[in-house]
Amino acid sequence: MPEQPYEPERAIAGTGTGGAMDLAATEGATLERRWSGGEAVFAGGAPGGPDGTGPVGPDPSAAAVGRARSLWSDAWRDLRRNPVFIVSSLVILFLVFISLWPSAIASGSPLTCDLARAQEGSRPGHPFGYDGQGCDVYTRTVYGARTSVTVGVLATLGVALLGSVLGGLAGFFGGAGDAILSRITDVFFAIPVVLGGLVLLSVMTSNTVWPVIGFMVLLGWPQISRIARGSVITVQQNDYVQAARALGASPSRLLLRHIAPNAVAPVIVVATIALGTYIALEATLSYLGVGLKPPTVSWGIDISAASPYIRNAPHALLWPAGALAVTVLAFIMLGDAVRDALDPKLR
Repeated sequence: MPEQPYEPERAIAGTGTGGAMDLAATEGATLERRWSGGEAVFAGGAPGGPDGTGPVGPDPSAAAVGRARSLWSDAWRDLRRNPVFIVSSLVILFLVFISLWPSAIASGSPLTCDLARAQEGSRPGHPFGYDGQGCDVYTRTVYGARTSVTVGVLATLGVALLGSVLGGLAGFFGGAGDAILSRITDVFFAIPVVLGGLVLLSVMTSNTVWPVIGFMVLLGWPQISRIARGSVITVQQNDYVQAARALGASPSRLLLRHIAPNAVAPVIVVATIALGTYIALEATLSYLGVGLKPPTVSWGIDISAASPYIRNAPHALLWPAGALAVTVLAFIMLGDAVRDALDPKLR
């Protein structure tokens, strides 16, 4: 077959008035990928190559982008594989369950007592025995979980909300407000918690949980405030925050959309651990007689009432004290697991 002569004008496909540049633009648009369900689909609508004859399959790089995980999804994946998180979560779920429906596992009233059975040990239907007043220790231990969980959860929510708002605003705006808040937190840090509770709660006559919760919020918010302030200051120095500010984002949008979601992790960790601390603090104040008062059912009240009879009826003290220790330990373990999952340095 005779060799065709080389003709420059035939070396470029007929692509219209634009010549080779029109060809590049047309082919670039044609070869543009649109990923749907992990399958490579081209602008022409056919899978595979531009003419539908190429291989069909996901692009590894695009699939990796589609599977990109956030900090929270990575943390949840790690938590599901952490036995400490699983065990502590099961314990906490059980505590929440008996707090909401104590009658599901305990019959009778925790206020029903029989002095004829005072300090008796375990017997059928009463596995924990009786306390010094003849009250069923098992029933009072179950119902005491409601008070402890309620105080711990409400105090933690109040502390986290107040501390996060004040600390976050101070760290974001800075200036004189930040300096004043820092000095106020220093003053609160200098107040011993137990001593402050003895002074403030000794004048309260209410038998409800609200004075105790208010006291914990009053003395607990500075810790969360300082952590939130430092986290906001660190996050707002990141490039994506600076870019959003350069594009004209308002302060409220910067704080709510870009800073707060990325600065809340340390607050969650500290609040989770502090929840167990607040439960122990409520029991301590009730034991000292300035926290919750009878007829409220509380582990601290039961421990205080059983202390004089520890030699004759140790079971009356050991069961509520053991329930308190397990509850505090469960929340501390949960906080440690959440901290390990949310800390980027441990990845």
